Formats: sequence, C-alpha cells, structure tokens
Amino acid sequence: MIPRPLRNLALSIILAWGWKRAGIALLAGIVSSLAMAPFNAWPVLFLTFPIVVWLIDGSAAGRMQGVPAAAMAGWWFGFGYFVPGLYWIGYAFLVDADTFAWLLPAAIGGLPAYLALFTAAGFALARLLWTKDATRVLALAASLTIGEWLRGHVLTGFPWNSFGYALSEPLALAQTASLIGLWGMTFVAVAIFAAPAILIDGPSRTARPWLPLALAVALLVGMGTFGVIRLSRTPTQLVAGVKLRIMQPNLAQDVRFNYAAKAEVMKQYLALSDRATGPDSSGVGDASILIWPESAFPFFLTREADAMAQIAALLPKGTTLVTGAVRPPDQPPGTRVTRAYNSIFVIDDEGSIVSAYDKLHLVPFGEYLPFQEFAEKIGLQQLTKQVGGFIPGTRRRSLEIPGAPRMLPLICYEAIFPNDITSPDDRPGWIVNLTNDGWFGISTGPYQHLQQTRMRAVEEGLPVVRAANTGISAVIDPVGRITAKLDLGVEGVLDAGLPAAIAPTLYARMRDIPALIFVALGILVAVRRRTAARA
Repeated sequence: MIPRPLRNLALSIILAWGWKRAGIALLAGIVSSLAMAPFNAWPVLFLTFPIVVWLIDGSAAGRMQGVPAAAMAGWWFGFGYFVPGLYWIGYAFLVDADTFAWLLPAAIGGLPAYLALFTAAGFALARLLWTKDATRVLALAASLTIGEWLRGHVLTGFPWNSFGYALSEPLALAQTASLIGLWGMTFVAVAIFAAPAILIDGPSRTARPWLPLALAVALLVGMGTFGVIRLSRTPTQLVAGVKLRIMQPNLAQDVRFNYAAKAEVMKQYLALSDRATGPDSSGVGDASILIWPESAFPFFLTREADAMAQIAALLPKGTTLVTGAVRPPDQPPGTRVTRAYNSIFVIDDEGSIVSAYDKLHLVPFGEYLPFQEFAEKIGLQQLTKQVGGFIPGTRRRSLEIPGAPRMLPLICYEAIFPNDITSPDDRPGWIVNLTNDGWFGISTGPYQHLQQTRMRAVEEGLPVVRAANTGISAVIDPVGRITAKLDLGVEGVLDAGLPAAIAPTLYARMRDIPALIFVALGILVAVRRRTAARA
C-alpha cells in the first residue's frame, strides 16, 4: 500500500502544467547535479528521477502524443542540471575580464541551454516509446542514454557529468564500468534511480509495483559486491624501477600566458622540480620521470634555447621530462607564427625532444573558434588568444618513454571521452593526462574532471597519472584507487611509483557493445509492450 502523501505528490507532478511544470523540472535538475563530484550525493537521484517519470507521464495531456511537452520538461530539467554543474566555466572568462567578461552570461547560461537540448531529445524519445507499466523505466533509460551519447559526440561532443558518473562513488560501484563503460553505466543509473516512480502504479498498470525498486536495490548491491571482490583481488602493483615526480606549480593564469614572466616561470619550475621532500630526498634525482602540466610555458619551448639548456641541466642522468608546451608548426626560421599545436614533449636528460604528441580534441571557444578566420576579422578571439587558433593533431598514439612502459598522452579534457582513448593495436602501459584546470579557479570543475579521468582508469584497466597546474594532480591505479595526490590550489611536488596495468577489461575489448545491447533491449521491450497494449 502506497502512502497517500506520496501518491498525492506524484499526481500533483503528473497534473502540473505551464510554468509550474517547468519549475518542477528545473528544480529536479538542480538537485540532480548534487550527484556529481565533489558532492557525490547520488541518493538524491532516487528522488529526482521518479519526478522525471511522472513529468513524462503527465506529458500525455499535451498535443502530438505529448512529445513536445516531454521535450520541454526535458529541456528545463537539463538546464537545471547543467547550470550548477558547469557554472565554473565562467571563471575562465574572468581571467582576462577586460576582454571576455561580457561573454560571462553566455557561458554560464548559453552552454547549459545548448546541452539541455540533448536532455530534451532524450525525454521526447522516451515519450514516443512510453508505456503505462514498469517498462517505461527501461524506455527512459534507453532514451536518456541515447541523448547522453549524442551529447558526447555531436559538434565535437561534451559528455561532462553524464548521468553514469553518479555511480562512480563509492569506488566499488564504479568497478562495473570495467564491464560496460560510461554509456552502460548511464543506462543502469537511470533505470535504478527511476525505479521508485513505479510505486504509485495501481494493479491495473503494474501487477507488482514494488518489484522494480526491489530489483534496482538488488542491482546496486550486486554492483557493490562485484566491486568489492574486484578491488580485493586487484591490489596495486608498481612498475619496477619507475619513480614519478609530478610538479604542480599553482601558477596564476595571467602569469602562465605572459611572455615577460618567462624567467619567473622557469625559475619556479626548476626550483620546485628539484625540491627535497624529506631528509632522505635528493630532489629530482629521486625520479626517473618528471612530469609538468599542460602548456607549461608562456613561450614556444622549442624556440628558446636557454630554456632547453636549463631543462638539460636540471635532469639527472636517466631522468626523463614529460611536459606540456605550445608548439609552433614547422616553418622556416623567422616566419611569424599564426597558429600552433597544444603538445606534449618527452625530453631526455640531454635536453633533446625524443617524441611529441599534438592534442587531437581541441576545446571549442577555448582553443579555436568556429569559422576562425571570419570570427577574428570581426574582432572575436578564443580564451587562449592564440592567433589563428590551435591546430588539431593528426592521430592518437602512445609514446616511448625510456625505462618505462609505453605511455598514452592525453591533454586536458581529452580524458573525458570514453572509447576515444586506446586501440587494441596500440595498448599502452599507462595514461598521462596533462591539464591546466587553473582556468576554473577553486570550484567544483577540477573535482569533476578528476572524477571523469578516474573512470577512464577503471574502464581501461590502465593507471592514469595526472599533472594539473593548480590541481588536482594524482596517480590513479588501474581499478581507480588514488594512490597519491596533490590537492586543489596548492604548490608542490608529488613523488610516487607507477602502478602497473592489468589485463584488458571487458570494456576495453568490447567497447560500447554492452551499452548498445542494453539500449536495444530497452527499446525492444518498450515497443513490444506498446504494440501489445494496442492489440
């Protein structure tokens, strides 16, 4: 027997219309954002996703089978979800406030408004597949997974805070990602958290309305049990002979991009990299691999012979530097640089660049502008102010590191894209993620970035080493344990061993096939129920 207050609440949501309905969807989206890092309050989704089901139930009163009404509810839910989840993007427009502050409202409101279109599409598709019984939960899970997948791919994609990340804490729950990846986790999360909505169904709609919630709880328990067993059977193993030192300079953005601060930046990097961390420490001499963050220099490193000489003098015999740097294209000496690459260099102890990687997945409006040439003619520029914008690299590949396993380099938000990491033909021994989250200040953004990077480790069964200008720098083992880290907003160095990779996970072998099966089955079940109801 369902308590009358719960049934009355559900009916008030189902019957709501106009601005009241929009306000309910908006509030549900705002509360749902608490499921993401750093709060990780995912139980709130047991309250908000039933509201989503009831909103779509109530869409039937609208025209065209309720599809436009469902889409509108989805847009308001998505807008409410993305504004508090992505507010920190506004910090980037205040780094050079004189130039970019006028765009702050567009950044804080415009991006969420755009991303909410994909949530709206998911709600609309769900309404097209909607049934009157418990199978509508599967229709919602399949539809929102499709919407989230599209959000992660359309117009270069931005899968930030996808619903599947709600199950990334505690770490035991996240282990299921090693089987089904982010999109499979998204399907499972929506299905689990929407299940309580069925409790209000009468016997004419659902014979056992308690069963979906019971199954959801059982699935959560099963995921947790699997995760505990996997973690207990996969202790952290270290690669012999590899000692990492991660340098986190915590430089202000106006210094990092100011050529006049060249000497100041190099002085800090060199001193910090060689800092002793204890009575038995010999500074950088303790490390076989020194790691600096993304676009570390306010100059073109390859064109500054004195900087390269300083690096060579810093590195002891047998120590390799992995660093981010902006790289000019290959041009004759004296040619004006109009475009550049965001790159990672591997530099040996003689100061020679032994390999390099150019970032493939550039950030729109941060590293390039759509219709760049025209935009610059009318006075627009991207946040990095690189004339002509950055040039995307040509291919993703692992790099050789002397005395260590092959490394897969990822720059900044390249780490948030699942299934765009490794290939079976070039499986690395570890992933390095260089980033500059200093754009986003002391906010929730860097915590979310770390959460998503950590999920890649679980999915792939590969350790991830993360160097961030202002934090959070971390070493993550192949099941997602953070074995060492430097907190947000601090200067320091992090000494740690390199965790060893484990065998390729099911997800690494099958990629998104499990998620595709889930979505296909969800749609098939919903279509069959709709067809049977009309017969």
